[in-house]
Order: sequence, then structure tokens, then C-alpha cells
Amino acid sequence: MTESTINPHFRCGYIAIIGRPNVGKSTLMNVLIGAKVSITSRKAQTTRHRITGIDTVEDAQFIYVDTPGFQTRHSNALNKTLNKTVTNTLMSSDVILYLIEAGTFGPADQQVIDLIPKDIPCILVINKSDRVKDKAVLLPFAQQIAAKHDFAAVVPVSAKLHFQMDNLVGEIKRLLPENQAIFGPDDITDRSEKFLAAEIVREKLFRFVGDELPYTSTVLIEQFEQEGDLRRVFAAILVERDTHKSMVIGNKGARLKDISTQARLDMEKLFGGPVYLEIWVKVKSGWADNEAGLRAYGYE
Repeated sequence: MTESTINPHFRCGYIAIIGRPNVGKSTLMNVLIGAKVSITSRKAQTTRHRITGIDTVEDAQFIYVDTPGFQTRHSNALNKTLNKTVTNTLMSSDVILYLIEAGTFGPADQQVIDLIPKDIPCILVINKSDRVKDKAVLLPFAQQIAAKHDFAAVVPVSAKLHFQMDNLVGEIKRLLPENQAIFGPDDITDRSEKFLAAEIVREKLFRFVGDELPYTSTVLIEQFEQEGDLRRVFAAILVERDTHKSMVIGNKGARLKDISTQARLDMEKLFGGPVYLEIWVKVKSGWADNEAGLRAYGYE
């Protein structure tokens, strides 16, 4: 950016999206940036990494950070690593979006509130507000939660229906500091295509296998090549047991075929070109037993 094009009133900053597992953080970020860079699933705790989504407009750049849902149970190596990711992200953010589900608030939600730094502006985002049949209960519910922290704003939304997104963006922009853009105007994430390919396969894995498969199962991209517009992706789904392998493959390979087809279609949409995708399923016992193993498989 040259000196003559610098806008002294341009706003740019990092916006952390936090909340307990499965309140819609990934869906919200994908809607806010207008592209699918963070995986979504009805299965809780599918986001394991710090995912960055970028939206640049004429006078602002929004850098959204989708965090794993904060874990309050099962104090294993994976959950400790996930929670460390959440707390580190909060401390380096300019604005925080604290996401809860309309009409639902429990101890796990309160534990997330307790993590919010008092010196960083935070917006209370009440998601899935369309599911509340009696709208008269929304206001007292919002007032009840708003009393638990000094929130900069309270915005009821429906990420799925894109309801109140403009209002939410306006509140975020108001709180962003005056800074020049950090990323290019066409960037939508700081993650590599290889990483995004792995996340897409993992989303389809949980979507088709569901609760039958432990969330510790993961995806490793063994090879990623590009020839012109064509991308060749060779992926391995890593599971803990032979029984899990059978679940993923399905009867005569039908389930694995569905996973592969849907993942390829999503990759082609995101990458803007044809994709050749091959997926294997492998048993890798002990791969997530310690923090060193987690780092080796890309956990941060």
C-alpha cells in the first residue's frame, strides 16, 4: 500500500469468536466472511485449531478467529491444548464475540464468560434466536446474561438464516482500532489450501459417521499437488480402532464414497477449480496420547 492510498480512518483488527462447544461459532464466521473456511457439524467439538477468516471492505478489515469450544470436562492432552488455544487467542484480540444459544445458559457458558479479559471490548451474540417461538422471552433472557459482564453491545442473531448480520458487523466495526490492513484485499484466510482440504474431509467424516466415531479421529493430507487449475489431494483418515475403520468405509465402501464425493465438491467450490481426491482409512493407535503427538498432527 503506497503512502497516497493510506486511509487514516481505516479500521482493522482481530475478532475472537468464543463460546462453549456447538453454539454455532464456525457457522457464524463462515457467514461473516462469505466463504466456508471453518468446518461445521452437529457433533460438538469439531473445531480444533485457531481458524482465521478475513473480510475486507472499503474502510475496514475484519480478521475473525474461530476458536475451539472451551472444554470443561475430560482433562486430557487434547482438551488442555484446545483450551490453551482459546485463552491465547483472547489475549491477542481487539474485539471478542461471546456466542451463546438463545434461551440456553449453563455452567459451561459461565466458565467461558469468566475467561473474557475485562480490558477487551466484548459483544454478546445470542445465536439461534429464530428458534425461540415466544419472542417476548428474548429480551429478559438477554438482560439476564448481559448483567454477567460489561458487554459493549448485545446482538441477537441467527447465523444460519443470516439474520442481523449487518447489525453485528456494524457493532464490530465501531469497536475495531484504527489500523491499516494486515492482509490483502482478496484474502479470506491465512490457512493453506492443504490445511483447508484436511478440514473439509474431517467435516464430511463427522457428518456422515456422526456420533459413532470419536472426535479424536483426524485427517492427514499425505500429498497435495497442483497442475494448472487441477488439484490432486491424497488424504488419510486416521482412526483409533479397526471397528472405527469399518464404520468410515461402510457397506461395500458406500460411506467412504459419500465422504469423498461431498468433500471434493466443497473443495472445488472453495478452490475455484477441479479436484482429484483419494482417501484412505488407517488405524493409528496412540497417535493422540500426548502433546508431542498432537503437535505432530497439526494441533496448535
